[in-house]
Amino acid sequence: MAERWLAVLALMVNALVWGLSWWPFRTLQSHGLHPLWATALAYGLVCALLIGTHPKQLRALTRHPGLWLLMLCAGLTNVGFNWAVTVGDVVRVVLLFYLMPAWSVLFAWPLLGERPSARALARLALALGGVAVVLQPSAGGWPVPNSLPDFLALGAGAGFALNNIMLRRLADVPAASRVQAMFFGGALLASATAFWGQRTGWVEAPVHMPWPAWLAVGVLALAFLVGNAALQYGASRLPAQTTSLVMLSEVVFASLSAVALGAGELTARSLLGGALILGAAAWSAWPERSPPRGIKMG
Repeated sequence: MAERWLAVLALMVNALVWGLSWWPFRTLQSHGLHPLWATALAYGLVCALLIGTHPKQLRALTRHPGLWLLMLCAGLTNVGFNWAVTVGDVVRVVLLFYLMPAWSVLFAWPLLGERPSARALARLALALGGVAVVLQPSAGGWPVPNSLPDFLALGAGAGFALNNIMLRRLADVPAASRVQAMFFGGALLASATAFWGQRTGWVEAPVHMPWPAWLAVGVLALAFLVGNAALQYGASRLPAQTTSLVMLSEVVFASLSAVALGAGELTARSLLGGALILGAAAWSAWPERSPPRGIKMG
């Protein structure tokens, strides 16, 4: 029982790290560091540490080509989410990101051969209904993404769904190799996007930052490393459904902190749409009951 509670606590630590990650990214942006550069630096520090402690794990990239796709999915997730929570309404971004279970239904069929059940399609409809409510303009019109943070949040959720599917396909690959691939993906894609954005003029070049800002980058890197370790510990000791339910606490941490610090707004539309989206996410995490043995269902 004690181990179970420790596992739940570890998952909540991970959810807390991601739920509060918007704040250091916005702090760094106020010092002139774009969230893409901040992601590249923080993840680059983690990669350097992982290479120093597990140098042989790099060979796994040649033995398991699927790790390259995992790198891409993780990179898309981190670039989209970190950028979106920095420049958009945090509550709205996190809610749109948690359309992830709906993406999973769509992607699992072609990639894993898992045909969606009637319940899965119902959850998909519930989640899409919630997104339509969140995206509905106050003046009327079609509920479509209308800002860069909207597109980034939806893309990050899709990337995270693909990331989780790839983790399932790479279940036989050592965990250390998968962790390295995910951090490398975040560092490399953030760096590449930042360089390209800087050359085309829509990403500001890094400026001279005071030492507290560099300290914030180091703390952010450490927080992501601790959060990932907590996720590995908790997810390996709890059923997948329990893990998914506990991770929904990220929405609570992000929303409450954002509203308290003026980085997000809890409107009636956000509350209703969020309830539908989170309801679909919780439903997808709830184990489906099977009929008792010896009873024929006709």
